[in-house]
Amino acid sequence: MSDIDVEAVEEVDDEGDEIDESVAIDATDSDDTEVEVTATTTDLPDGVDAPEYVLYGGKGGVGKTTMAAATALSSAAGGEATLVVSTDPAHSLSDTLDTDIPARPTRIREGIPLWAAEIDPDAAMEDGVFGADGEPMGGMGDLGDQLGPMAEMLGGIDDDDEAGLGAMMGMGGSMPGADEAAAMRQLLEYLDDPRFDRVVVDTAPTGHTLRLLQLPEIMDSMVGRFMSIRQRMSGMVDGLKGMFGGGEDDPDPSADLEDLRERIERLRAVLRDPDQTDFRVVMIPEEMSVVESERLVGRLGEFGIPVQTLVVNRVMESVDDITDAEIDPEWIVTPNLEDCEFCQRRWQVQQDALQAATDLFRSRTVKRVPLLADEVRGEAALRVVAACLR
Repeated sequence: MSDIDVEAVEEVDDEGDEIDESVAIDATDSDDTEVEVTATTTDLPDGVDAPEYVLYGGKGGVGKTTMAAATALSSAAGGEATLVVSTDPAHSLSDTLDTDIPARPTRIREGIPLWAAEIDPDAAMEDGVFGADGEPMGGMGDLGDQLGPMAEMLGGIDDDDEAGLGAMMGMGGSMPGADEAAAMRQLLEYLDDPRFDRVVVDTAPTGHTLRLLQLPEIMDSMVGRFMSIRQRMSGMVDGLKGMFGGGEDDPDPSADLEDLRERIERLRAVLRDPDQTDFRVVMIPEEMSVVESERLVGRLGEFGIPVQTLVVNRVMESVDDITDAEIDPEWIVTPNLEDCEFCQRRWQVQQDALQAATDLFRSRTVKRVPLLADEVRGEAALRVVAACLR
């Protein structure tokens, strides 16, 4: 997909690559247990007008997961091998798709090429911040092997105690952002997996997303600290090499860390390229949500990440006012703006917010998704949302 240099995910199932023209109404979880999904007459758009990476961001509770799931369904319906992945620690992708979703990419639809994964930061941390299957000091290869015993001599820590490394580095406790770094490591693997034509990301709420984007700077700082420690204690490190089987021909112990930093830098370059990435901000039609979205767009701009699309969710208008797709009549329920005073007042609040959003984001594409009377859960509801996002 891109030039991000990472290994492909081995857990993805290669079976069933032939695409069925019809959208399947069955789903399977990681245990191959069938899940019933209600059939509907609502059109599911075949494909989406978007680059290979689509990220949905915004404040918690605005509907990012719903938009990501609907977009992924449309993408897969068009024949594009699509992975939808959630980085939000409070996962709701399984609930939205009405299918159990594991931490590793798993195919969840038989008739269309759709995979899903919910990244579990705690599980990712079991492999260490930088991977390598639980090697000392978070899987940092020889550097961890050397610094682990040294740190134990200096302060008394276990080989796999990353908190000791943080204290040794002057961080005062556990490594800041370690769980987010571990989640980013997994996301890097998925984004560059050649099995997927498109990856749709349901990001964590605003604060978590921005911290992920700051990881390159964190990595620079960490590499600098490690190199400084190594230089100041070069004699002790050389002695430890002999004690623990190292030699002069050993590879550079910082290579793994440098490699991860380079991957993250390449990822950020991809995020900055509008031809490869569409970062979509989701909001609801309320003043505070508009303000929050404006701040997020501004912060993303500081990172050089363009926002091309905004999605206003839960607008109190009829579905058929938004899309000309064939919608199951069951979903066309419009608030009574003539006789319901509550509806009238809420609609005025939304109108003011919509006008503010239109003025602020005039140069960007703004899509509207109506407030549906029923819970947005399962494929029937997601088809309606997908039709509005088309």
